[in-house]
This record gives sequence, structure tokens and C-alpha cells, in this order.
Amino acid sequence: MLCEDCHEREANVHLTQVVNDKKSVLNLCLECADKRGFSNPLKNVPFPLGDFLSSMVDSPRSDRTGQIQQITCLGCGLTFGEFSKYGRLGCGKCYEAFRTQLEQLLRKIHGSSRHCGKLPAGSPEKMVPLIEERKLQEELRRAVEEEKFELAAELRDRLKTVGIERH
Repeated sequence: MLCEDCHEREANVHLTQVVNDKKSVLNLCLECADKRGFSNPLKNVPFPLGDFLSSMVDSPRSDRTGQIQQITCLGCGLTFGEFSKYGRLGCGKCYEAFRTQLEQLLRKIHGSSRHCGKLPAGSPEKMVPLIEERKLQEELRRAVEEEKFELAAELRDRLKTVGIERH
């Protein structure tokens, strides 16, 4: 969408005003918005997400040689230190690479790393595989704790088929 003033540059400032129940929208480029006196008061204020995450994340541990362990995502090469500094993951594989650290972080922020909110909209039949998967995961955890490895292998295989049905 082009700027409504200069008709040259892309409009990236969108102003909406409602007067007497009438809505008017003005789409401007940054330069024309500046000329009219509209500016973002937070433009030069850094967002402290990196600082917030750094304060919430445990410091990296050292290995036997005293070297600091640095977990790196195999998908994009992002290190966990970079994530905690910038507050952004690099790709979908980062969730698996940093799983343990992200679970700890979510527990600190939300009090839990598991979502226990509302169920998704739709028919209850869609929830059956999810409920079955959760039940199998719990049985698998117990089987491993009790060192019932044959049962654990069977449950693991059943979990794989439930995951396939769900997708």
C-alpha cells in the first residue's frame, strides 16, 4: 500500500481515528508521518527481552576441563547464549536443541512448562489421539522407572503410531 501523502513510498504508519462514530484511516510512509508530527515514542528505546531472558536463564555449566558448555542448534547454528541475549530462536529445530533450558525458562515465567488451558475448538473426537498420547507417555515413564523395558519398547512403538494418526 502506498503512502497517501507522497504516493511514492510504502505506507508503514497506519493511523486510525474515530470521531462521532466515524472512523478514518490514514496510511503514511515514515517520512510523511514525520512531517505531520507523528512519531513512535519507543523508536530508539531498546526492548529488554534479551536482558529479561538472560536473568531468567541459568548460567551455562562448565565441563570437567573448565570449558563452558555451549549448546548449539544443529539446524541453524544458534547457540543458547545467543538466544538468551536476543530472545529469538533461529529455526524450528531450536525448540528441540534447547528443550531442557526452554522448559526451565517456561517454568520460571509461567509456573509450568505444560499448557493446561482451554482445549482447542472443534469436535471432541479430535482430542482422542491427544488424550491417548498423554496416557501412553505417562505409562512409558512409569515403565522406564520400574525398569520394565520390554513394556517400555511396546509403549514407545504405540506412541509413534498415535503421533502419526494425529498428523
